[in-house]
Amino acid sequence: MDMDTVAGRKVLITGAAMGLGKSFAERAVRELAADVVLWDVNEQALKETAAELAAAGTSRVHHYVVDVSDAAAIAEAAASVRADVGDVDVLVNNAGIVRGNGYFWETRDRADIHKTVAINSLAPMYITLEFLPAMVSGRTPARVLNIASSAALVANPRMSVYAGSKWAALGWSDSVRLELEQSGNDHVKVTTFCPTYINTGMFEGAKGFWFTPIIEQEEAVDTAWTRMKKGDPLVVMPWTSRFNRAVSGLLPLKVRDFYLDTVGVYHSMDEFTGRKG
Repeated sequence: MDMDTVAGRKVLITGAAMGLGKSFAERAVRELAADVVLWDVNEQALKETAAELAAAGTSRVHHYVVDVSDAAAIAEAAASVRADVGDVDVLVNNAGIVRGNGYFWETRDRADIHKTVAINSLAPMYITLEFLPAMVSGRTPARVLNIASSAALVANPRMSVYAGSKWAALGWSDSVRLELEQSGNDHVKVTTFCPTYINTGMFEGAKGFWFTPIIEQEEAVDTAWTRMKKGDPLVVMPWTSRFNRAVSGLLPLKVRDFYLDTVGVYHSMDEFTGRKG
């Protein structure tokens, strides 16, 4: 089923206080969503974003401080949303973290591994499980947008845990899409978004490579938001990532590695620092 707009719908966005999440929320308010639900762990930034969005439009804006690395916190917040707002029509699993620049064996804090997988892989599963059953039984158009990464498409040194977490997210997300199609629940569409580095600050220090500059945040959000409403299954951005994915599946391993090393993919995290603060 088509969804040309989220007007009159209930939209929930994780990691909504800043960056991509805030931009997705702005889209929802601009399209006159009935309710826009913001989840984030950063209480101060979340309050500021909620106030800004509430003043910008007619949507009812709700905000919840949620640590999505904690399964119990997810369940508690989801119950509050259902009580305060009701079932959601559009879910954007945007919250994510990145760790990188070192080799895997140089990892000093094993908690980083757990947190990366908890937020990037497990949280979208737990959150979707809270809201997807109602979407399925509702029989009205609904959407789930999962933000993965081009790192889910090809292996990349100096970001092994992040890449692994996003491979898991992509595999899970696309499998759920197929399950919905197979079960005849085509009113619910799952879109997986796999961009390269975006200039939100999260990937500060990461380098673009062959015909692949750092993506502008608004361009990424516009693309993901539009394709999500259309119900497109997999959105890979830019075209070079789609090309690299195809090459990775066709070339012998050593030739593939030589190609990706030569064009700069395998060195894109050499100078990564990440967001400060």
